[in-house]
Amino acid sequence: MRFAVLISGNGSNLQAIIDAFKKGNINAELALVVSSNSKAYGLKRAEAAGIKTMVFSPKDYTNTQSVDRDMIIHLKQEKIDFIVLAGYMRVLTPFFIKKYPKKIINIHPALLPSFKGANGIKDTFTYGCKIAGVTVHFVNEKVDNGPIIMQEAIKIKAEDTLDTLEEKIHKIEHRVYPKAIALFAEEKLKVKARQVTILDKPADEEPKQGKYRPAKRNPPKTHPLTVAEEHAPVVIKPHPPMVAE
Repeated sequence: MRFAVLISGNGSNLQAIIDAFKKGNINAELALVVSSNSKAYGLKRAEAAGIKTMVFSPKDYTNTQSVDRDMIIHLKQEKIDFIVLAGYMRVLTPFFIKKYPKKIINIHPALLPSFKGANGIKDTFTYGCKIAGVTVHFVNEKVDNGPIIMQEAIKIKAEDTLDTLEEKIHKIEHRVYPKAIALFAEEKLKVKARQVTILDKPADEEPKQGKYRPAKRNPPKTHPLTVAEEHAPVVIKPHPPMVAE
């Protein structure tokens, strides 16, 4: 499998993914890093790791679908099998998502379905929550709405500030996200409606429950006819006449 990481900024999650990939913890090839921002520091991280990069800036296109259409053309040329969003600040169009159904993964710095959007950590903190966390999920046509793959929570302590909470959340992201990507690459995620099951073995090795099929029955044994029986005339017995009462 070959995958691409989409970024827009610093790329700290990208770095965690690169590190896991270089250590052999992800059984797939990190083939491409795509950015919506030509000045994103994440591009330098990718280049330092010897990973091919591309930039698709919205300001160079007339509309968002044109951006996504161009991206898809290049992703297909690079033979990308699945996509990882790591701080990608554009909302993908339904057109793009339909080209990679259940093959786009995102990480969100809050416990979905709470605190969707770009400010998950800040919204969690200012709301006065007692716990915060991280969610890895599949991407569908609604923002931060796809089936949940993994979540991890931490307590928010009385002495925590927004800065200390952000630091803790990022540490969780850097640990959890590569694990989720590895599970996807190993085909150990089974999706049914909104439920995602983590399998012990790849999906194609799991025992499957097929539809009920009746057991095959052997046909009754037949004996070949003798010559005399084969050529014997067929006798049809007439029915007795019907008598009206």
